[in-house]
Amino acid sequence: MRKIIHLSDLHVGYPELGARLEELVTRLIYHKTPATNYVVVVTGDLVEDATRAGSYTAAAGQLDRLRAAGFTVLAVPGNHDYGTGTVASRDYVARFKRCFFGKAGGTYPRLDIVDGVAFLGLDSMAGELNWYDRLFAEGELGAAQLGRLERLLRRRAVRACSHRVVYLHHHPFHPKPFHQLKDSEGLERVLAGARIDVLLFGHNHDGRVWNGGWGIPRVYDGGTSTGKAGYPAPHRVIDLAREPAFDYDARL
Repeated sequence: MRKIIHLSDLHVGYPELGARLEELVTRLIYHKTPATNYVVVVTGDLVEDATRAGSYTAAAGQLDRLRAAGFTVLAVPGNHDYGTGTVASRDYVARFKRCFFGKAGGTYPRLDIVDGVAFLGLDSMAGELNWYDRLFAEGELGAAQLGRLERLLRRRAVRACSHRVVYLHHHPFHPKPFHQLKDSEGLERVLAGARIDVLLFGHNHDGRVWNGGWGIPRVYDGGTSTGKAGYPAPHRVIDLAREPAFDYDARL
């Protein structure tokens, strides 16, 4: 069973963070061998400002280095990936998919089954792209996406997996003014009873552990893996073959 490396809030385009990500990727390639034993999950805010020319290209280039080395890489968008971080636009939805997934189509949740583990990636900006609520840094999954998630979790192929990992950008447990996931209660309802093993997210940059929240044994805030503005900069390594106590924060 592959281990998971959780990265979040890379904010490429913010001063020095592009270079920090490049160094982090180099160290992951050097230290985490063989790379085929790992799935890298990135929970949003890959870039600082999607409106700046070249932002996606710089971040995607580093993820492509990981893939070329043999890592499986999964990513979902954050508020900065659809605009400036406080003003979002649906124009970036297809652009993000095209750059980071290689195709512009498809809907969220994104389902990937890797070595018997189901990874379900959510777009926590999906409900924040209307003219009346696309300001600030809040998130909303929306009823349509929550319905699709509920149906996916009922699929026989997903239920048959040894583990289920749900990942998104916005923090569902620790609301901050103008930063909260507005339909966190809806997400909790959908995940209840679905035997979720891991819930991963970022956004608040705190890097805290919330294990046991919503009855899920592993609940992790990824912090900001490039250390934006001095915030905690872990990348958490998760071994689903062992108890959560054996997961650890690496700081290469």
